[in-house]
Amino acid sequence: MTDYLQVVTTLPSEAAARELATALVADRLAACVQIEGPVTSLYRWQGEVATATEWRLTMKLPAAGYAALESAIQQRHPYEIPEILAIPVTAGLPAYLEWVDSSCKAPRTRTDDD
Repeated sequence: MTDYLQVVTTLPSEAAARELATALVADRLAACVQIEGPVTSLYRWQGEVATATEWRLTMKLPAAGYAALESAIQQRHPYEIPEILAIPVTAGLPAYLEWVDSSCKAPRTRTDDD
């Protein structure tokens, strides 16, 4: 298994995409979220071919954080069945991957032992 992932989802508006992206970075579930759009999606839903204008989020995170990210997306996502796809990162600049790690870890708090 890879140590890092890119996770993709789509949302129905730029505002919804920004709101979710901000929450995921603020909660340290993703180190970085890129928002792309608008994109046109064509798909089959409830027996019909549908078209939608959407905004794509691409999130970078340590693979160990996937379950928490997936849960957070599902809780905040407006779609009944949101697209959530995890793509393994097979290689990356070591300094960037270290930054991904540090960005997704809770900051160390000072204790009386410090």
